[in-house]
Amino acid sequence: MQAIDLKPYQQKADSLSELEYNVIVNKATEHPYTGLYLDNKKHGIYKCKLCGTPLYKSDDKFNSNCGWPSFDDEIEGAVKRVPDADGRRVEIVCAKCGGHLGHVFEGENFTRKNTRHCVNSVSIDFEETQADPNMAKAYFAGGCFWGVEYYMQQIEGVKEVISGFMGGHVKNPTYYEVVRTDTGHLETVEVIYDKSKVSYKQLAKTFFEIHDPTQENGQGPDIGAQYLSAIFVNNDRERETINELIKELKSKGYDVVTMVKDADEFYQADESHQNYYNKKGSLPYCHGYVKRF
Repeated sequence: MQAIDLKPYQQKADSLSELEYNVIVNKATEHPYTGLYLDNKKHGIYKCKLCGTPLYKSDDKFNSNCGWPSFDDEIEGAVKRVPDADGRRVEIVCAKCGGHLGHVFEGENFTRKNTRHCVNSVSIDFEETQADPNMAKAYFAGGCFWGVEYYMQQIEGVKEVISGFMGGHVKNPTYYEVVRTDTGHLETVEVIYDKSKVSYKQLAKTFFEIHDPTQENGQGPDIGAQYLSAIFVNNDRERETINELIKELKSKGYDVVTMVKDADEFYQADESHQNYYNKKGSLPYCHGYVKRF
């Protein structure tokens, strides 16, 4: 185990708590689900607690349900990978000071970058910054969220698609509660996209073309209230866009039953439902592309 030269950072090292010192210097690990930044959703930069070097952007943070903050990318040149002492894993350290951050894993298909930096909260500090005005979120429900997620992920300008639930009356519903009880939720995807690269209208058009907006009781073979077609809009502008597209589809003979609802609390499904088809290596069974515009 390579020791860290603490001399340049001695003042900061002396101010570390016992846990921080053990993790950053002695390469220990904080307990899962205890870290300050595990559920942090604010926009900003994560820096090395020992030397202050910027390491990660909040845009690259995602929920992996692993118990520690997860990032699928690092600021270029900021993080160094070294063989772990256990001979199996890959350790990640601050490239400047060598402070222990955690471990990096690849091939898990959590995100399109297929990388997970598993970082201890006590190894980093967070500096909040202004959010990127080009980033936005959109919400679509069109049957099983696995299929909608799969096709929306293919759109250039889409950063991430998260499967979950919206529109119900139960707080933090589980998948089985939604499927087996009357929570009122629809299987919904949250699409995080770059407005400078793709428009909301294009996202909505794609949604109408990857599922059947005329099916009343579900989607394909998936029948049930949780599989109904709906778009949850964030504002009047989005509502106007959707109504215009529905009007256009109806003029072409499509009897559209897609509901237009106000967006409310979005609940992310557990990890087994994220990136389902990418992990499985197969194609959706009840979704497919049909040109309608």
